[in-house]
Amino acid sequence: MTENKNSDKEALKILRESRRETIAKARQAIKTQNQDIKKIRNELQSGSKTIPEIAGAIQMPPALVLRYVAGLKKYGLLVEDVKEDDYFKYALAK
Repeated sequence: MTENKNSDKEALKILRESRRETIAKARQAIKTQNQDIKKIRNELQSGSKTIPEIAGAIQMPPALVLRYVAGLKKYGLLVEDVKEDDYFKYALAK
């Protein structure tokens, strides 16, 4: 039984070591995503804005802003506001 436990621990240690780089990349991606979302939310503190307005203000590609806004809207953190020309304005949910 003890021998089996030790071999399991060694196998996990080897697995963790082999995935270290992948885990580090995933952590960095999550950190970057959280920073980008924070920028978007901070930009919307001053009022509702369209995707191009947000993208221009925070210097981020509009396609990426749209992806984040869609996710934030899906989870109820943002809401659609009035439509301006061809674009909806987005605001923080209350």
